[in-house]
Amino acid sequence: MLTSDEIIEINLLSQFNLANSLEGLKIHSHDADPAIVAAAERLFAKGLITQHDGGYLTSLGLDAAEHSQTLLTILRTAAS
Repeated sequence: MLTSDEIIEINLLSQFNLANSLEGLKIHSHDADPAIVAAAERLFAKGLITQHDGGYLTSLGLDAAEHSQTLLTILRTAAS
């Protein structure tokens, strides 16, 4: 079973634009949900993103984002 932290991390990974590796994310800690800020810090610590507040996907992060986005596409398509 996924933890709530893992779900937030997957949701954050799904926000990256896989079509453009030069497009990253910036999490503004002053107005973002604290759970999202914490998820970004965990993804950074795991080596999936380049900055503690977002940045770009690392090569490992790209693999993770591709898998998470593929899974979400399958689940959403299967539900239709």
